[in-house]
Amino acid sequence: MRIYFTLLAVFLAGSWCAYSQVTLSGKVATTQNQPLDGAHIHIDNLHAMSLPDGLYSLPGIPAGSHRVVVSYIGYKSLDTVVDIYRNLVLDAVLNPESTQLQEVVLTETAQAKSTVHEDRLKAETIEKYSNTSLGDALKEIAGVSSLKTGSTIVKPVINGLHSSRVPVISNNVRLEDQQWGTEHAPNLDINSAGRVSVIKGAGALQYGGDAVGGLVLVEPVSVLKDTLFGRTILTADSNGRGGSVTSSLHQGAEKGWAWNASGTFKYMGDRETPDYVLSNTGNREANFASDVKYIGSNYNLQATYSFYNATIGIAEATHIGNVSDLVRAINNQEPSVIRPFTYKIGAPRQEVQHHLAKLNFNKDLADGATLALQYAFQLNRREEFDLRRGDYANIAALDLTLSTHSVNADWKKTANNATYKAGVSGSMQHNDASPATGIRPLIPNYDKLDAGVYGIYQYAFSSSLSGEAGVRYDFSRIDATKYYQKSRWDALGYNGVFDDIIIGDYSSQWLTNPKFTYHNVSASVGLRKDFGNSLTLLGNVSLAMRNPNPSELFSDGLHHSNATIELGDLRTQKEKALKFSATLLKTGSAFSFELTPYLNSINNFIYLSPTGVEYTIRGTFPVYKYMQTNALLAGADLHTDWNITSHLKHSLNAAYLHATNTLSSEPLIDMPPLNITNTLRYTLQNFHSLFAEVRSEAVFTQTRYPNNNFNADVPAGNELVPTLVNISTPPPGYQLLHFTTGAQFALGKTTAAINVSVNNIFNTAYRDYLNRQRLYTDEVGRNFQLQLKLNY
Repeated sequence: MRIYFTLLAVFLAGSWCAYSQVTLSGKVATTQNQPLDGAHIHIDNLHAMSLPDGLYSLPGIPAGSHRVVVSYIGYKSLDTVVDIYRNLVLDAVLNPESTQLQEVVLTETAQAKSTVHEDRLKAETIEKYSNTSLGDALKEIAGVSSLKTGSTIVKPVINGLHSSRVPVISNNVRLEDQQWGTEHAPNLDINSAGRVSVIKGAGALQYGGDAVGGLVLVEPVSVLKDTLFGRTILTADSNGRGGSVTSSLHQGAEKGWAWNASGTFKYMGDRETPDYVLSNTGNREANFASDVKYIGSNYNLQATYSFYNATIGIAEATHIGNVSDLVRAINNQEPSVIRPFTYKIGAPRQEVQHHLAKLNFNKDLADGATLALQYAFQLNRREEFDLRRGDYANIAALDLTLSTHSVNADWKKTANNATYKAGVSGSMQHNDASPATGIRPLIPNYDKLDAGVYGIYQYAFSSSLSGEAGVRYDFSRIDATKYYQKSRWDALGYNGVFDDIIIGDYSSQWLTNPKFTYHNVSASVGLRKDFGNSLTLLGNVSLAMRNPNPSELFSDGLHHSNATIELGDLRTQKEKALKFSATLLKTGSAFSFELTPYLNSINNFIYLSPTGVEYTIRGTFPVYKYMQTNALLAGADLHTDWNITSHLKHSLNAAYLHATNTLSSEPLIDMPPLNITNTLRYTLQNFHSLFAEVRSEAVFTQTRYPNNNFNADVPAGNELVPTLVNISTPPPGYQLLHFTTGAQFALGKTTAAINVSVNNIFNTAYRDYLNRQRLYTDEVGRNFQLQLKLNY
């Protein structure tokens, strides 16, 4: 404890000499070096306009990473992220948005604007979560929750939907990392991101037609200025007694060669609740990302490679030996395994490696059109280690290797009041389940082929009204090879229904060759109306279709990370979702807000439901089965920013979801409850950008849930006694209080910032309804964090 406050005192004393505000200046001109008079330069809430000679000056910028937008009517905007830690000169060269008009034709055009709204994380927020994950950071956006397996496996939930319904697009590549299951977090290092955005809905058809919940877009750092700079972030956490270091270098260029490189290392031990150690919950990461780019006069060529490598411990208390222990752990709310703190990661655990290599070529064509070509290769290796003995003690119980080749071609053209987009995509995927595990794999070998084509049309009816319409067709085919135990085959009701896919008889098992072919059509229509006074309304209707993923089709056995028996169903049909949403935006110097109500009707909604327990030679485990129903999800997200004074700011995030199984007229399982987050931030920009922030996170009790409790026979004396297993009742709601403070100071030519934060100040013991391990353990307790950021 003392070291944190000692470092903070030293930092505050030294920060008197810091220089916290800087000025951005430069010139805005055309590609013919003609100055642009009246160009707009935006950084956060600061704004400037260029003079007749194209020169501009924007003072009073807090030192740090900022999104810089330079725009001028009739020209393509410059939109980039720049690290500004000292007075900087940024000259902007803008390209024409459309072709030159005929000499005798005088036409006033309006620019078509997208009707799809993006919520973006600030650069400061991305840095704040340097030691955690993408899923943790995205909780800063209203309407985004997190689905957890323990404390380190976190995936985003958008308006109640997750996993395959929320594709993650990293550097314009759709991540293929066995994201089907609830306990498979995105294999992505948040420190490699320059920008993170969320699109709530299926409107962005260029990325796919199956985004029933929404999209997460992760873009790397892009620098358009001839400059070389770097960044290093060191983070230390008290809970887990470890930390991380991440460092990056960036060489930007207007023309010629540019490159980026970054690396991250994380090392954490067991997490701790307020009352006990969560044994075997440490994690390690060693990640790397790089790219090199050549920028020509009207084209650019880029090569990218990234490697994600993680070892993640799974709380040992989630793996139960017998039915008595299982019932006791769930009903008594006490973990069965509590050991002293350690950095050792034993079984159960996950070991994951993800390689991504990409080549892309972009060219400006005649008449204001652009063409983008891309090839990407991904290789994902996932090993899950169970508590095994003998010769199999160090052999993975699940060993999957997923390889994916994908190609994309995207064309865009802007002419007069319209923007046209079109593209084609294709991918080939192979999943290999290693037989060396000695266990019938949960997910079988399969080959998957996908192809798609889309078209999007945007039109500006006036300077204040834009419309957008799009359509997409997708073809998909899965060809799998899978063994089924004959007893399981009969229990699932496959006998006499799928006999045609049996290709071999191996004593107690059938060898099968299931094949599935899907044809999907997705579409979206939207309007955008600007009412003036910084008030904008966006309305969208989207149709999305999602095929069942391999987990939902083929799961058959123990899922080691979850310590559950999971059963898929070959009869599972594709989902069809029709979503209506509207977003009302208000921006202002004093008050801003964003309100998004939505209604999502999903036919054949796929969900995982508990059905009982199963006894195996490795222990007793709950059984979960994939089922289908029709669902209706209605809710609203709210975000507000209120600048109370020049130093004091209040922010609010609130999200409510009402999700119903319309066939049974009961609530849907695993839906986020009402949650409200209030943040109060005090800033002294003229005093080294010193800030202090208090955040209150309130999560209410989920009162709408299906009752899937069941009875299990528990030995008592010489007889078996039916005992209720309370697997459904959500835990009580909770409120957490967090605090963060920090400031910046100069170290020669290097700018440094130190942040100190305390999460869960009062060390509250609680359980989260969306944590798959809530049946066995509490959430982590208080955590002190010290973060040092160096920019050079």
